[in-house]
Parts: sequence; structure tokens; C-alpha cells
Amino acid sequence: MMGDRDFRTTIQNAIKSIGNELEIDIDSKDFETIHLQEVVRCMRRSYYDRVEPLEIERRGFNELLSGLLRKLEYGSNPKDFDINEIKLRGQADMMVDDAILLFRSATEELENPHASDVLYLNACMWIYDKEDGMIVYITGDRKESTFSLTRNKKMFEDTIRRVRVLNNLLKEQKTPILEPSAECTECQYYERCFTKRKNTKQTSLAEMLGLGKQD
Repeated sequence: MMGDRDFRTTIQNAIKSIGNELEIDIDSKDFETIHLQEVVRCMRRSYYDRVEPLEIERRGFNELLSGLLRKLEYGSNPKDFDINEIKLRGQADMMVDDAILLFRSATEELENPHASDVLYLNACMWIYDKEDGMIVYITGDRKESTFSLTRNKKMFEDTIRRVRVLNNLLKEQKTPILEPSAECTECQYYERCFTKRKNTKQTSLAEMLGLGKQD
């Protein structure tokens, strides 16, 4: 706090505003158009985002990396892949020399790419009809982890299966099954799937045994 101005709130509002501007626009009522990001992650989360959304807290500009890149001259336009009456809509961050590029933020250098990013990139290569792709993870101190991928038909068929499943669940208003992952603890719907979070004070072993400082 500086003077009478709460700069932390100002920064949070700025991040929120930019995030809303860069967010992929999903029509919650258009069940026949399924967005790629909805099926490569937990489908229960995607379902709640459509039928009973809760706003997610954005913690920094690094979370906006993909959206910012899509706005640049190398950014691609969204493209649909027809699955009978359903459209799977995807959008790559960048396309260079017939290759699909995805950029993701990371807290540290990675030995392997995240599974959801691999599914996303693979599907993009089929949607845009490209053979090769790359995922680039960038940390806050500008270290990079890069992974190359050649498209895989079986993996894409599984993505299409998930598109059909989400489409049916949305039309029938049925909540998808639980898909536990490391992302659950940061999800805004955690308490709908698990027990309510508790803020507990850490207590040392000495305090528990009554061996703390005495007056």
C-alpha cells in the first residue's frame, strides 16, 4: 500500500482485464462446437466452466503467454475440424515453416512435456494438417525446455472420443467423471469434487508435546 492507493489490487485488476481480453471465447450454449482446450484437460472442469462457472484467480502475466503470442503476426487463426455434426475448434500459438508451435510458462526446466500439452499439440497438427510440432516451455528466468512431436493418429482418435463424450454430457446435463490430477489443487472447482480446503496453522513437534518456550 502506497498512500491511499492499493497497488496490489490495481495490478490484479490489470492481469484480470488482460486475461479476459486474451481468453478464448467459448459460447457456453453451443454444445456442437467443442474447443480443443476443453477436452485435453479435465472435462469436469470444462463442464463447470460452461454450466456453472467460477472465476479463476490469475497470479501473473506468465499465465497469459499463449494468448499474447496468438495476437502477434505469427499467431494462427482458429480452425475447425468436423466430426459429423460436431466441430472441434483449435488454435495454435504460432505456425512457422509448416510447423505448429505452442508456448507455455513453467516454474522450472522440464524433463518431459505435460500430457495435456502433448494432446493439444497433436490435435492441432491434425486440425491444421501439419506433420511436425513443438512445445516450448519458458520459465520466469528465461530458461527454455523444448520438445518436438510428430503427429499421432491414435492419440488424435482418443481426443475425438473425448469431444463426443463432452458433447453428450453437455446435452444431457450430466457431470463428467472425476479425473484427478496434479492440477486439482489449483482448480477453482476443487471443493465441488473433494472436501473443503482448510487453512491450518503449522505446529511444530515441540509445541505438540508441550516443549515450547516457557515464560
